[in-house]
Amino acid sequence: MKLVIFLLALLPLDRLIYLAFTDGFGANPIEFITRSTGTWALVLLCITLAMTPLRLLIGSSQPIKCRRMLGLFCFFYASLHFVIWLWLDQSFDLAAMLKDIVKRPFITMGFLSFVLLIPLALTSTHWAQRKLGRRWALLHKLIYVIAVTVILHYWWHKAGKNDLQTVSIYAGVVFILLCCRIPWMRNQLTKLKLS
Repeated sequence: MKLVIFLLALLPLDRLIYLAFTDGFGANPIEFITRSTGTWALVLLCITLAMTPLRLLIGSSQPIKCRRMLGLFCFFYASLHFVIWLWLDQSFDLAAMLKDIVKRPFITMGFLSFVLLIPLALTSTHWAQRKLGRRWALLHKLIYVIAVTVILHYWWHKAGKNDLQTVSIYAGVVFILLCCRIPWMRNQLTKLKLS
């Protein structure tokens, strides 16, 4: 199962490599690859968040065993998204980068989301979980904050183009997935499995 998920999670990258060699990025290649990597980071974040409700629904720990890999792939695509912006959009000009972060709210939220993902990726090992103990669970609750900041990043970006249809769908999905963490909702999901 993990191997299948690993290979599936690499498909967006495989697609980008294929399009790079077949001149398939369109008229604005930088925008295309930036948008693609950002979208897949968000999709994988949603799938990662969906693992807990799925576990409650099917009564199996298998989704939780895959959650770490999905989270790391989310970080991988978020890292590509950030590096593409820093390299191709900002030309590694740190001063311009900081100015952009302060000036544009959607960049601020995107950068904040990426920075918050870093400690989660660094502490995703079993060793870190044992070493941090209860603090590990508290630290990894940052994923809920990240889910909100990512949606704000996407929302403010699309609001500038007056195109909120797609981001509204993602916002709805994230809202539902976060609601599944509410104790009452968790109980309902468990009862649904038992019935």
